[in-house]
Amino acid sequence: MILVVGASGMLGGMIAGQLLEQGKEVRVLQRSNPAYESLIEAGAEGVPGDLKDRASLDRACQGVEIIITTATAALRGGADTFTSVDQMGTKNLIEAAALANVKQFIYVSAYGSDIDSAIPLLRYKGECEQRLRISGLNYTILKPHIFIEVWVGAVVGIPLKAGAPVTLIEGGQKRHSFISVGDVAAVALAAVGNSAAFNREIAIGGTPPVSWSQITEVVGGVMQRPLQVRSVQIGEPVPMLPDALWPLLYATETYETAIDMTDVCQTFGLTLTPLEDSIRRLFGGAA
Repeated sequence: MILVVGASGMLGGMIAGQLLEQGKEVRVLQRSNPAYESLIEAGAEGVPGDLKDRASLDRACQGVEIIITTATAALRGGADTFTSVDQMGTKNLIEAAALANVKQFIYVSAYGSDIDSAIPLLRYKGECEQRLRISGLNYTILKPHIFIEVWVGAVVGIPLKAGAPVTLIEGGQKRHSFISVGDVAAVALAAVGNSAAFNREIAIGGTPPVSWSQITEVVGGVMQRPLQVRSVQIGEPVPMLPDALWPLLYATETYETAIDMTDVCQTFGLTLTPLEDSIRRLFGGAA
């Protein structure tokens, strides 16, 4: 039995769905959310639970061999915060998994996670990675960089839909290894029960690295019209983007990344999705 935590989200739902297509026994930690309905109809077992409720996690982990968690409070609200979900909630899940003698714990963290990070989300991710390493569990820590569908959908897609300019930080010049959510799901699926992924941290990024400015050009090309773009300095408001996400966007203009996926692709038999293909799927119908 494989427990997927975060299955109401884009990545978790994709992973759970593909596991079901492979004929795997799948359990999803279920809250009152219609996003789970299609997974239940496809054969997943829904178990009521919440990362903030340790007792519910103990029940959900009973009889489970592998846990995959993609859960994050990034697009949530209310009682679901980075502290309650990404920090304490994930630690609760690790402890419940260890108690249940789970054979593998696959944790979707984030590229740049560090216990000393000034960005709370990345600091909490780093703390959970550290907790996982000393848990005694066979762990697989996936560290994807910027999700194309999530971040480009928010930073570019939301203002476009509203007829407003796209806001970039300091012109959006730093280059990064943006990655398709589907490619992250593919790595997670390839890691399931795979000893080559045990006790390993895997950075995940697409190639070649591009800047936010280049992203807007690609979107404009797909839509066959130039985009309106405005630039703000680090620390200034980013209209239409949840303010909890501003520090992460600011951070993208303080460094560059170039993640070499050659070894990962060879080890797990993967082919990365070209950036243009992901952008076309996101914006092609809006041209």
